[in-house]
Amino acid sequence: MSESIQLGDVLIAVTRKAVKHVYLSVHPPAGQVTLVAPTDTRLEVARAYAVTRLGWIRRQQAKLRAQARDTPRQYVERESHYLWGRRYLLSVVEADAKPTVQLDHRRITLRVRPGSTLAKRAEILSAWHRALLHAAVPVLIRQWEAKLGVTVNGYFLQRMKTKWGGCSYRTGSIRLNTELVRKPRDLLEYVVVHEMLHLLEPTHGERFVALLEQHYPSWREARAELNALPLAAERWTAG
Repeated sequence: MSESIQLGDVLIAVTRKAVKHVYLSVHPPAGQVTLVAPTDTRLEVARAYAVTRLGWIRRQQAKLRAQARDTPRQYVERESHYLWGRRYLLSVVEADAKPTVQLDHRRITLRVRPGSTLAKRAEILSAWHRALLHAAVPVLIRQWEAKLGVTVNGYFLQRMKTKWGGCSYRTGSIRLNTELVRKPRDLLEYVVVHEMLHLLEPTHGERFVALLEQHYPSWREARAELNALPLAAERWTAG
């Protein structure tokens, strides 16, 4: 049964793990709050700790709400789109042929059939984004498998609302947010390394931080940059 702490309008999801200390986090884009506590911690103790950090929680949530957000895309001529951290103008060409996407140094050219809907244009670009990630991610995984001494049994691309990535310690697989294709390539690498390190240490405890420091010393800067970049407009529905 899941546990939670309610402090006024702040809801905190509580997870118990084999860690030594309590870890409180505020996650983009919506400011979801999680608290990881040692397995034997009483909920009243975790609540008392969260109360002392309530001001910090509200400040972090305010920062997230103040972040720039991409407006919903309309997939029309000269609309701005981001790829690997760079801004491109979209060029839309209607032709009675198979839809394609092409990239040059200034534009993303989207070729669609006449009368194509917004949803169809979004689907075509999304498939292109996934193809770019499928080309980039295996290279990073192979590179870091050798450095970290781990094996990734599989990876999955997924549109995620509150996380940039995830790891299944038991299956040896990682998940990556498809929005990473819009961010600088080094930030994709940071997320890949972060999730791969969870194959060595499944928690976010002291050992995990030490591993990050050892293998990716600039992780704090990468995390701050990733969370400071514009957030994608949300089109998720409950389900």
